[in-house]
Amino acid sequence: METPKRNLGMTGNIPQPIRPDGAGGIDSGPRNVMRDIQNPNMLVPPITDAGLLPNLKFSFSDTSMKLNFGGWSREVTVRELPIATTLAGVNMSLSPGGVRELHWHQQAEWSYMILGSARITSIDQEGRNFIADVGPGDLWYFPPGLPHSIQGLEHCEFLLVFDDGNFSDLNTISISDWFSRTPKDVLSANFGVPISAFNNIPKEQVYIYQDKVPGPIDSQKVQSPYGTIPLSFKHQLLAQPPIKTPGGSVRIVDSTNFPISKNIAAALVEIEPGGMRELHWHPNNDEWQYYLTGQGRMTVFAGNGNARTFDYRAGDVGYVPFALGHYVQNTGTQSLWFLEMFKSDRFEDVSLNQWMALTPRDLVSTNLNVGPEVLNALRKEKWPVVKYPGFSYYPK
Repeated sequence: METPKRNLGMTGNIPQPIRPDGAGGIDSGPRNVMRDIQNPNMLVPPITDAGLLPNLKFSFSDTSMKLNFGGWSREVTVRELPIATTLAGVNMSLSPGGVRELHWHQQAEWSYMILGSARITSIDQEGRNFIADVGPGDLWYFPPGLPHSIQGLEHCEFLLVFDDGNFSDLNTISISDWFSRTPKDVLSANFGVPISAFNNIPKEQVYIYQDKVPGPIDSQKVQSPYGTIPLSFKHQLLAQPPIKTPGGSVRIVDSTNFPISKNIAAALVEIEPGGMRELHWHPNNDEWQYYLTGQGRMTVFAGNGNARTFDYRAGDVGYVPFALGHYVQNTGTQSLWFLEMFKSDRFEDVSLNQWMALTPRDLVSTNLNVGPEVLNALRKEKWPVVKYPGFSYYPK
């Protein structure tokens, strides 16, 4: 049956909440047509969707921007996505020379550099320091409580992830804020200089400010009598050799190859057009996602007949509660890139295909009422991303 459509004088057709089998009906409004176009699997859910799973999607485009001279930031926390209790995310941009001031957090900070380059600095509790430049595809990780800064070497943008869904970047502990809340005679006694030396300190938290672009990294080196930190706070994820499978690639980073990253593990996933992140689940924690390019859809299965499908585009956050089965399909014409992140020191996933392949054949056959066609196709090796000749995505 052809899906009825109504033309409102716009280019193309207006989507309607009607399945090919005729279920549903025309929505005459009021409605946000552009949102419906972006969320086809919420307007017309797959017939396999059922139950009452909570919302598992929020877009950074629906958050409030904090604008400063030197850059901007916006965040997705439990206030925006209540299910996302394990991790929170901040999308930040700095201008050339823009500075995210010296500060620290009670939470661990994990970051992925999206574009441009920046300089990061830090020290540890032993007084060992760290200064490095980061570019596209690089990560950094600062353990809880360690002070640090970020400065744009050019226009740059990055994603910050913190190991607490209640986190807000506006509630961090900043050097300017502390100075403004400390009596000047105390500052004088602490640093051994006259009170007048602090006449021009900021009156409140600076957060982000504009400065000049710093010189080459060698010109900013500061020698610590205690040396540099033993475990690097930087990791070049995009330079890491990927796990290649038909349909895409995966780069996994956790404490095994980025030793300092004790609280957050991640995977950078590429799904080619027509490809799919295979049916799987994670046995160690919830999954927090950030979509970098392209568009896709994810269905999450929660047991007892509950399943729900969401559409994602660049700049969206997705979430999968602990141990729930899910898959992600590329629904666009370009590669879909996204990050999977976990509050854990290790990346772990369980492949449905591999589990079935490593289970006695007769047991699988009688459980699912499937024959040799399925059983012979099972793989004992894990393929995080799959694609088969002639397959392409078609909404159902």
